[in-house]
Amino acid sequence: MAELLSGNAAIARGAYEAGAVLAAGYPGTPSTEILENAVKYKDDIYLEWAPNEKVALEVGAAAAMGGTRSIVTMKHVGLNVAADPLMTLAYIGVEGGLVICVADDPGMHSSQNEQDTRNYAKFARLPIFEPSSSQEAKDFIPMAMEVSEKHKTPVILRSTTRVSHSRSLVELGERKEHKSKGFQKDVQRFVTVPAFSRQMRLKVEKRTPELKAETESSPANRIEMGDKSLGIIACGITYQYVKEAWPEASVLKLGFSQPWPDDMIKKFAGYVEKLLVVEELDPLLEEHIKALGIKCHGRDVVSGIGELSISSLRESRAKLEGRPVEKYAYENMADKLPGRPPVLCAGCPHRGVFYALTKHDVVVAGDIGCYSLGAFKPLERLDIILCMGGGVSMAHGLDKAGEKKKVVGIVGDSTFFHSGITGLLDIAYNKGKSTIIVVDNRTTAMTGHQDHPGTGRTLMGEPTVEASIEDIGRACGIKRIRTLNPYDQEATQKALDEEINADEASLVISKAPCILHDRSGVKPAFEIDSELCKNCRMCLKLGCPAIEASEGEKPAISSILCTGCGLCRQVCKFGAISGGENE
Repeated sequence: MAELLSGNAAIARGAYEAGAVLAAGYPGTPSTEILENAVKYKDDIYLEWAPNEKVALEVGAAAAMGGTRSIVTMKHVGLNVAADPLMTLAYIGVEGGLVICVADDPGMHSSQNEQDTRNYAKFARLPIFEPSSSQEAKDFIPMAMEVSEKHKTPVILRSTTRVSHSRSLVELGERKEHKSKGFQKDVQRFVTVPAFSRQMRLKVEKRTPELKAETESSPANRIEMGDKSLGIIACGITYQYVKEAWPEASVLKLGFSQPWPDDMIKKFAGYVEKLLVVEELDPLLEEHIKALGIKCHGRDVVSGIGELSISSLRESRAKLEGRPVEKYAYENMADKLPGRPPVLCAGCPHRGVFYALTKHDVVVAGDIGCYSLGAFKPLERLDIILCMGGGVSMAHGLDKAGEKKKVVGIVGDSTFFHSGITGLLDIAYNKGKSTIIVVDNRTTAMTGHQDHPGTGRTLMGEPTVEASIEDIGRACGIKRIRTLNPYDQEATQKALDEEINADEASLVISKAPCILHDRSGVKPAFEIDSELCKNCRMCLKLGCPAIEASEGEKPAISSILCTGCGLCRQVCKFGAISGGENE
């Protein structure tokens, strides 16, 4: 039977068919939907959202050491968080199959940077699979499990945004159960003290040529001969682009790409007159081929920045052939379309906090989440973003460096549990004085409303403990802790004024559910009385998309977008806004 599946849904199906019994991860676009789709198989697979990617990998690694097949999911920057266990796990290895599913985001559609996960595979000496379609995304999971168990190594499956979120027909198979013997005690195998690790290091090097032999004969790698004047080597999604941009060319498609299949590469290079390497982001394959003494084109015609596409490769083809680029009509039109920058939703509880912060001349260290949008006009109340949890730690760094202005750190609830707690502990332990605000909207909102340790619900839909941010703050040693309702602007401004000006560290929890996740907070829309409105445009400073205004015209509120939060009524000094819950 065939189904139309996204790449992420196909990966979930592949885990099911491969007999996986555990799946752990942390939400992060473009990987999130893998575990969300795997929930339909919860009768056979235990699933969890871990507090962060490091924990998720440790959970999956332990399951695999015990002989159980498992998958771990994350986006590319999540692998940075999980790099500590990853590097040592490459030494220890596994008994049951372990596939680490990492989704890269070329073009940074929803990420703070671009990274090529293949670097980690090379760094850790781990095998890596790169699917080019949903069918391969499913099929490569069982293949990777077999490689993992045969060579006792974790395996990386590298997806990208285009593979994860594109849909295509997938032929489904049946689940094949995998029996585990349970954990077998072997101290020299599993305990990484230096004396044992030295022997593990030798096994890693012995394993590499064995894996290389696998890539030479793997059905995931194949040569498709066409016109011999040009041969193209492509990995992952770039194969699909190449087949459209160069339909007549000969192609070496690499799906099981590392360790590189040198013999296959040399054989293919000998078939063609000119060789081109097409890969997204880093030129790892190109550099390797040149190191083999084979001449090839690569970064001289194909960009290493951003996401590749059929259009960009048509430009690469023109450059390779020494002719001008011919653009389709729609490509010229796209350049003229107005931009649509993201904004905080109408009724978003974060807006009340950011608006209150506009009343203070402070430095605000932010974090990764919906609240990142507080950096943009008209609020402009976020000054720095580095990484998950960085909003807490960087606030402390600025404070201790002697920043003249008061310092505020902002972090979301899911991000607080992910990597904000240690920063808060640092502030308390080292006697910091910054103000930390946790904007708790009761969900992991930006990636699609996933649960986390503070929601009281697991990925499998079961009720569980609800971790308290206030209690954790007290346990860290923070004395000043208060919770506020961000929709009450007067109380929010008063609370922030007191905490920012306090001579010690404080923790403020802005608690209100995401309006898209919990619709119970939606109230009747507000209206602006044009007679009472003085066109001071103060309401526009909230940056609410429900408040519209043309040049020279008085503002108006869209009854379609307004959720009745009431912030606009609170900032209007002339009583021109009415309606909502008071009507």
